[in-house]
Amino acid sequence: MNCVDLLVFDLDGTLVTSGADIAASVNHALSMLGRPTREYQDIMNFIGDGVHRLIEKSLGPHCSAEFAEALEIFSSHYDEHMLDTTVLYPSVQEVLRHFENKSKVIITNKRFMYSTKMVEALHIREYFAEIIGADTTPYIKPDSRILEPVLARYNTTPARTTVVGDGVNDVLLAKNAGVVSCAFLNGLTSRETLLALKPDYACEDLSELMHLFC
Repeated sequence: MNCVDLLVFDLDGTLVTSGADIAASVNHALSMLGRPTREYQDIMNFIGDGVHRLIEKSLGPHCSAEFAEALEIFSSHYDEHMLDTTVLYPSVQEVLRHFENKSKVIITNKRFMYSTKMVEALHIREYFAEIIGADTTPYIKPDSRILEPVLARYNTTPARTTVVGDGVNDVLLAKNAGVVSCAFLNGLTSRETLLALKPDYACEDLSELMHLFC
């Protein structure tokens, strides 16, 4: 068992089942622009690098002229519909209560406004010391510069910090910062992709964190 002082959680695909609502807003934007909609799994493959890359990839090449309008349509729709089907993954509340005496933060490539709205609506904001979104700092995952000041703020070391997430960027963030990586295998990214990165730990259900870390 690895004892930690700080747990860093991803949001989409780790704490919340947000894929369907993201996909719906992407396809709404594409439809409004008269473009073909995307398959769900295609959109899931585009998630992880922030909303700008999500929209760019969803539009496809040679569509830069439509980017700003697509982003505006997506953002407006998502603001109203981000909680249509999104719920917490099983065991989230239990795990957060279990680690109530540990420092916990969310680091996500989702924008801060949406991240905060989501965790407040799902009643888990109280568990986290802070939320760091894509527009909170100049850096996004997997750049280690997003995490280094967090370790300093909570007076901990890389060896006593873990990043828990379902995305490639979560595992890479941990590796880049020299902290412990824990891949959640039932999120939005395929397990094969995550396991190929050789994370320090992997879990099928977040409840396993209570046995992996102290």
